[in-house]
Amino acid sequence: MYFIGVTTGKSSINRIFPEWAKQLGLGDCELRGFDFKLHDEPARYRETVDFIKRDPLSLGALVTTHKIDLCSACRDQFDELEPLSASMGEISSIYKRHGRLHARAADPWTVGYALDAFLPPGYWRNGAEALILGAGGSAVALAWHLSTPEHGANRPARIHVANRSTQRLDHLSSLHAKWPVTVPLSCHHVPVPQLADELVARLPSGSLVVNATGLGKDAPGSPLTDAVVFPSNAIVWEFNYRGDLVFLDQARAREKSCNLRIEDGWIYFIHGWTRVISDVFAREIPTHGPEFDALSRIAAQTR
Repeated sequence: MYFIGVTTGKSSINRIFPEWAKQLGLGDCELRGFDFKLHDEPARYRETVDFIKRDPLSLGALVTTHKIDLCSACRDQFDELEPLSASMGEISSIYKRHGRLHARAADPWTVGYALDAFLPPGYWRNGAEALILGAGGSAVALAWHLSTPEHGANRPARIHVANRSTQRLDHLSSLHAKWPVTVPLSCHHVPVPQLADELVARLPSGSLVVNATGLGKDAPGSPLTDAVVFPSNAIVWEFNYRGDLVFLDQARAREKSCNLRIEDGWIYFIHGWTRVISDVFAREIPTHGPEFDALSRIAAQTR
């Protein structure tokens, strides 16, 4: 199984995967990383997907950071592309079934499992809003999850998405227009962090603020400045669990004064990996219960 990312050698999954493989009875297998630059050349993505497709010992891959770029470069190389993945323009899981190469967007589900793990039931009925910093694959997945009609009235009053460039904001806006019964979406071009600070300051009490930019892990820094003031009683979610995590430090500096609840990306990391491992090895892995708890305990030992 492969891991397509930016700094794959630094991930905890390299220590966790062998132990999970034993726990799940996956047999003789190993995990290998492929590192790509941010927004790498399409030919590099195509070469890797072609290798996985043709190599009988390669069962599949998890894609992080490059979900949109890989889908854009390689969608014609897959025998089966899940409709949701095709419509969202992103791929996070690559796997094989009966000699055919499949791809899907697992993030819309894994981000939901992670959010549900810490968000109180009925939370959005208080009129809070959500601000997602970044507009890549994981940000699109979270916006989709927060918008789905199955949540009924328990959805944010509005979803804000902020990004340094406009191309992916335009992509998200076009997707959102096709979603049924959606929550209102506001896209914000924030070429400098000070503009993102202003968005955070305008949010109502209890809102959700998410760092989905990759800054702090794939690149240094934060989408906010140290002067940022969070809304009172907000939930601050850092999608990353490793790296400089400047965004997390900024939230902790305001934790008491703003009465914040702060979450890092650890549970998202576990759900993201277990869903794709389930795809790649055709092994059912529950999202909760004793077996999932056992995998979580194994992973926690590496933190």
